[in-house]
Amino acid sequence: MSRETTVDLEGQAAIVTGAGRGIGRSIALELATLGADIVVADVIDDNAEQVAEEIHALGRQAIPIHVDVTARNDLNAMAAKAMSEFGRLDVLINNAGVNWFGPVLEVTEESWDFVMDVNAKAVFFASQAVLPHMMAAKRGSIVSLASMAGKLGSTYSVAYAASKAAVISITRSLALSGAPFGIRANCVCPGYIHSTDMWRQVEVGVSSVIGGSPEELNQQRLAQIPLGRWETTEDVAKLIGFLASDRSWYITGEDVNVSGGLVMH
Repeated sequence: MSRETTVDLEGQAAIVTGAGRGIGRSIALELATLGADIVVADVIDDNAEQVAEEIHALGRQAIPIHVDVTARNDLNAMAAKAMSEFGRLDVLINNAGVNWFGPVLEVTEESWDFVMDVNAKAVFFASQAVLPHMMAAKRGSIVSLASMAGKLGSTYSVAYAASKAAVISITRSLALSGAPFGIRANCVCPGYIHSTDMWRQVEVGVSSVIGGSPEELNQQRLAQIPLGRWETTEDVAKLIGFLASDRSWYITGEDVNVSGGLVMH
């Protein structure tokens, strides 16, 4: 098999949060294809177990683990599990995320806190949980999921947009803190991924607020994409595979767009 598909992460161990479906599943499978063993972390046990089985079929080790990313005990246990099972921890992918949509005047303190806790606070504390192990090894790569919304803002998902802007800022701080130890931190900013459960929630929720059908909303969104097709979870996963590997060794503190041209800054 070729180097591009087998050895970029050979012998390494990675954690992927929210790995049970959608983008997280594709990331876990991509990293396994590149040679890594995976801690499949998800709040839904059945999903994590299914993805672990898919990784085993690729010939890699996979440990499904129940993780609520808003619980620091779970995050610390997640890092400890990677070390106890694999003896090392090279890569953390902060993928777990949620959304809430509605007009600005309808945002509640509870909905704001929920989105910020999962999307931003958990990114920092998951990173904090793995950093001692990476610092001891003098190497590591942390890649977090931001969004183009973190750069553009959002009319109907203001908490989501704010949380993703926070991810970009947290990433830069982690990059500065980790650099003396050979630890890199980057984030990716996806655009419209039509195939995920989150997008299905968005298309129904936004359509109910602004009027029109989800199909009409999707047609409008698709027409905005310069490359002319919907983004896939695999598009995001391939970029993350690169950022996780030593091929991107001199890249840190970056927020990299993968949006088909929707965002170019």
